[in-house]
Amino acid sequence: MVLFSRSFVRKRAISIATTSLVAATSFALAEDSTRAYHVRGTRPIQYVADRPDYSIEQSFLSENDAAMNKMMADMTIKPTGDVDRDFVAMMVPHHQGAIDMARAELKYGRNEQLRRISQEIIVTQQQEIAAMRLAVGDSLPPSAASPTQPEIAPAPRPGAMPPVRSDDAMSPGSIVQVQSK
Repeated sequence: MVLFSRSFVRKRAISIATTSLVAATSFALAEDSTRAYHVRGTRPIQYVADRPDYSIEQSFLSENDAAMNKMMADMTIKPTGDVDRDFVAMMVPHHQGAIDMARAELKYGRNEQLRRISQEIIVTQQQEIAAMRLAVGDSLPPSAASPTQPEIAPAPRPGAMPPVRSDDAMSPGSIVQVQSK
């Protein structure tokens, strides 16, 4: 006499195994939540307190982390059934996240080459956001100046490259100038 069919036993075994794996993963993450940090190999902000440039780095990491968290939250959308609109709805926050991270680099970074690249990122990502919105028939928000200048910028060093204006960031020589240094 057979009490349970093979199918029934197999389904229950899979169910128990799945539940066990989910529980084990939850316990592992609860035990050491730093392993779930979004970039493998980086240290969360609280571990940089012993560094001499703590205040600048802590501020940068805090702004960068806030930009990444906002980006990830905003990319989580409810599907509409229109793949193109869903794509734009996820990509706009992705591009805005890049803009926000580039602004943090402009505000705290010292490397002139990276600061110039950050300025170009801001301009190109804004252009791509506008192009995607237009492609799905959305209207654009009112025009505003491209915010490529940080609120607080380190003093320019002698011989440093001049800041990029938003109207010349995409000029043909701008990328070549960065790469030739």
